[in-house]
Amino acid sequence: MLGGADAGGASGPTVLVFPQVRKEPQVAFDRLELAKILDIYGRMVAAGQWRDYAMTFEKDAAHFAAFRRTAERPTARIEKRPALRGKQGMWALYGEAGQVLKRGHELAGVLFPLERRLLKLVED
Repeated sequence: MLGGADAGGASGPTVLVFPQVRKEPQVAFDRLELAKILDIYGRMVAAGQWRDYAMTFEKDAAHFAAFRRTAERPTARIEKRPALRGKQGMWALYGEAGQVLKRGHELAGVLFPLERRLLKLVED
């Protein structure tokens, strides 16, 4: 704690010093990645397929889940897992039942099944 009486006898403001809290590092989407994901989300909302989303940021992965209704399981889930960057790719797209629909090194390639689904919606 800093502050108290100084040499002149006047008391200065009291400033509390808190110990620095270090959080565990977490994985997150950068601005361009989030823009691509939210672009798809917005178009799926406009098509009436999705209504809600959730994002989770953990120590080893970041998730974006899109829902048809809030209380359901996610219709699609996009996962970024940098530890798999050198192996099978850090991006993965999961379906409603949890199955891996697409995995890869580039976000655009992983989002392609959603783009294709959106194109089918427009054609009908």
